[in-house]
Amino acid sequence: MPDEAVISAQGVCKRFGKKEVLRGATLAVPRGSVVGLLGKNAAGKTTLIKCLLGLLRIDAGRGRLFGDDSWRLSPASKARLGYAPQEISLYPWMRVWQILEYTAAFYPRWNSKLVDHLVGQWELPLGDRVGPLSPGKLQKLALVLAMGHEPDLLVLDEPAAALDPVARRDFLRTLLDVAQSETRTVLFSTHITSDLERVADRVAILRDGRIVFCDGLDVLKESVKRLRITASRDLPRSLTVPGALRMELSGRNALVAVAGFSERLIEDLRATWDATVDVEDLSLEDIFVEMHHG
Repeated sequence: MPDEAVISAQGVCKRFGKKEVLRGATLAVPRGSVVGLLGKNAAGKTTLIKCLLGLLRIDAGRGRLFGDDSWRLSPASKARLGYAPQEISLYPWMRVWQILEYTAAFYPRWNSKLVDHLVGQWELPLGDRVGPLSPGKLQKLALVLAMGHEPDLLVLDEPAAALDPVARRDFLRTLLDVAQSETRTVLFSTHITSDLERVADRVAILRDGRIVFCDGLDVLKESVKRLRITASRDLPRSLTVPGALRMELSGRNALVAVAGFSERLIEDLRATWDATVDVEDLSLEDIFVEMHHG
């Protein structure tokens, strides 16, 4: 793993009974980056996050956070961490202002000005009890609690899942502001590709219990393309294209989504099949669909 990785997984495995959720997941989150952890619902994103934060014991492999083993985090590392879980559990009898003050007491670096700004912007009812809050209000409150001490590492599990589209946009704008510091690192999981595309500079894709891609968002978009091939003769049903994710064949025509795109690949296809090859750029959503095809 790179030395600058703030949080990392090396071959992390985790099972629940007979169900193997993580099968050797490996990733590194560099310092100062905003990394989106992308995967289908129930892909294991929450499990991986909990393993990395020491909330679940890893069966095999290793997780590290600020250089500490994830299962043995020091108080100093915990103080530098902000975490908003997908399933939010707060003291239901407390009022919003009480839980803010209660949480602030644990953090010498608590930024009251930032918290007051977020509470006002997100219209959190300070006098209301936490228990009856709507899912959207509860999620906003959890985000404020995670961000209030301006942590060096902010980990958010499906942070916008309960928010309406307007609130999601406001949150993502705030997240960008918070992440502007070169020393602050953000890891957030999502299955909403448009959210990731707005704020992340790196993406990690979790599929079948493994990280199948972990690099810059621009690198991913340069790597995965859709090719339209028109050959001078019928293409064989056994046609193989290096890096093919999905293929549709019809006579002289083929539509192929590939990972690991290169100009050399295009030249080889043109020469081998006496074909024209048109290259299509893909959105992140298209790439996600192609990588999970079948």
